Amino acid sequence: MPVPPSRWKIILAFGLVYVFWGSTYLGIGIAVERIPPALMCAVRFSIAGVVMLAYCALSGHRVRFSARQLGHLAIVGILLLMGGNLTLSYAEQIVPTGLSALLVASTPLWFLVLDSLLLGDHHIARRGKLGLAIGIVGMIVLIWPDLRHSDSLGHRELLWSLALPLGSFSWALGSVLSKKWQTAATDPFGAIAWQMTFAGIANLIFALLVEKPSTAVWTLRGVSAILYLVVCGSWIGYTAYIWLLQHVPTSKVSTYAYVNPVVAVFLGWLVLHERIDRYILMGSAIIVASVVLVTSAKVSKRAAAEELPAVEAAGD
Repeated sequence: MPVPPSRWKIILAFGLVYVFWGSTYLGIGIAVERIPPALMCAVRFSIAGVVMLAYCALSGHRVRFSARQLGHLAIVGILLLMGGNLTLSYAEQIVPTGLSALLVASTPLWFLVLDSLLLGDHHIARRGKLGLAIGIVGMIVLIWPDLRHSDSLGHRELLWSLALPLGSFSWALGSVLSKKWQTAATDPFGAIAWQMTFAGIANLIFALLVEKPSTAVWTLRGVSAILYLVVCGSWIGYTAYIWLLQHVPTSKVSTYAYVNPVVAVFLGWLVLHERIDRYILMGSAIIVASVVLVTSAKVSKRAAAEELPAVEAAGD
């Protein structure tokens, strides 16, 4: 029986995820100013993954996994870091960083649904269903100005605003699968390194097929943003997130999604001079309320589901 982690480790991990991931929205927004999104993600996750693999190999962490485990790690890494992060990176070319973070705050709503469907250890209570409905209303309020715009920029911002909840679904799916496939024998650091490496390769293939890498302009501002994302977003924040997934219920881990927007909106206003209007304020209040309803709803455990079945791969 594994020893549960100490309370201070859990608090520290939450703090790292809350602070660093809130700032990554700004980092992504700066990085994609002159660098195509898929190429930026490919560089970010390839560097983070390969360096972390080398560190794991040199420090004695396990880096050799079975073909099935590697397959699981590839699926989880691509769902999280391509389906989730690449969608966000494209959206931030059009959608303000603060608004992007608020729309991504719908992630805990997906967690609730996918937890029930894939892990099968609880069902959605009435309070949770109410939270889901309120969350949809909050997203409509956030994008309402774009719904009324008839110009091309308004349409593009609307389309990418609608795409962000789909990216959140991909992120939540990857997170739930990582919990479903984790085992006590799998080294989390080695698993994280492989997930980032697979995501880097997938993003690179996408960049070569869809984008024009030659159009990238490697400014000091852009490169610095990528390095910040590698260190603070991938190595520190992502590792803390995966560690939390292995030790804390996903509904609790997902609370980062309504703390990060507070950081992201403030930094977007401070650094990029992004607008904060009544729709942002009303929509954010509604979404936060919906997420609080969802995550605070009582969880009804199903019989024989107190512990997850031991399966192959680790989290992201």
